[in-house]
Amino acid sequence: MSSAAPRISFVSLGCPKALVDSERIITRLRAEGYELIKNHEGAHAVIVNTCGFLDSAKAESLDAIGKALSENGKVIVTGCMGAEPEQIREAYPAVASITGPQAYESVMKAVHEAVPPRHDPFLDLLPEQGIRLTPRHYAYLKISEGCNNRCTFCIIPKLRGDLVSRPAGDVLREAEKLVGAGVKELLVISQDTSAYGVDLKYAESAFKGKMVRAKFVDLARDLGSLGAWVRLHYVYPYPHVDEVIPLMAEGIVLPYLDIPFQHAAPSVLKAMKRPGNQEKTLDRINAWRQICPELTLRSTFIVGFPGETKEDFEFLLEWLKEAKLDRVGAFKYEPVKGASSNDLGLSQVPDEVKQARYDRFMATQQAISAARLKSKVGQRIKVIIDEPGPTVSRGRSQGDAPEIDGAVHVGSRRPLRAGDIVTVKIERADAYDLFGMAVLA
Repeated sequence: MSSAAPRISFVSLGCPKALVDSERIITRLRAEGYELIKNHEGAHAVIVNTCGFLDSAKAESLDAIGKALSENGKVIVTGCMGAEPEQIREAYPAVASITGPQAYESVMKAVHEAVPPRHDPFLDLLPEQGIRLTPRHYAYLKISEGCNNRCTFCIIPKLRGDLVSRPAGDVLREAEKLVGAGVKELLVISQDTSAYGVDLKYAESAFKGKMVRAKFVDLARDLGSLGAWVRLHYVYPYPHVDEVIPLMAEGIVLPYLDIPFQHAAPSVLKAMKRPGNQEKTLDRINAWRQICPELTLRSTFIVGFPGETKEDFEFLLEWLKEAKLDRVGAFKYEPVKGASSNDLGLSQVPDEVKQARYDRFMATQQAISAARLKSKVGQRIKVIIDEPGPTVSRGRSQGDAPEIDGAVHVGSRRPLRAGDIVTVKIERADAYDLFGMAVLA
């Protein structure tokens, strides 16, 4: 091989947790002197980090593997779909290697076998915070792997195992490096963020001369002390989540909670093995908003779950109208291979009924979202800029996460930069976005 750096093309699919896995692999590649390129044809090998949660995601992963094989021929597969490799091998027996999620050492071993690193791997400098695939001003911070819940529609525990939390000191050191490198917003992710530290029995670890507990609320408070926005994702609604709301009211973490409620009808929640007292959940939501009126709540729901009746769906719509969640996404139920929901013996909802319920659900939520956003007209809010423009820039409020929520379109008399946090007076709103002018000193 010549002295030029060996080239690797990388495809990252799936959720932010998979994106963090990709960032860790890419950091290792760069540390060993590999060059990352976008063109499969010009690479010595291709790595495809797959998603295996839904059948549609598996199809996307298989398409990406097939494309990489046709354009390159030397393909290394990793990620959630790699946890059950038979489907990949059956479709593409020529792949060089298949590993499951978080299998960084196995991925690097496969890379070394396919494309040996050049002689001196430390000629290329590596930033202290590692290589990231997000813009410079925000970063995903993964605090744990796996999940102890056994929701019947989900196969994540089969793919990623039970909960394994990182020591709090390690999480805080990574966060501190990210903030030191210019990150203005930390997006805290895991499969079950509010369960953080349960497996460690909330053990303490050292950070900057003090001991810090591996506990959800403690970690949120410590992250909030680093000077960046802290946004909490994938928060399972355990009772102790109530304890983080005062931190939001005090401005220590963002007034934003991403809670996947999934449904509201008690019979459906029981079949899903999800918390079932939705009347109590409404009481909690009202209590949260009394403590922190600025709180933004986002959630995801599944329509057409096996056994879901017309009455169950109407119950869900009425609950949604009362909860008045700010941001909501919905999925039509898919019978994922390996999910225990396939074996419940419940009647399947016809596809045309799923679609009709999905359309009604989204129309109901659109009206709620539009009303929630309209209430912000006339207010002055903080906005982080994602995409600067000559006269109008695109950013996000404290109630908007990147990629999944809405945007704030910001007019300005002077150019703004990505990562700027500015005050914006809101002039109008639509169903998803806000529009206003920057208030500049």
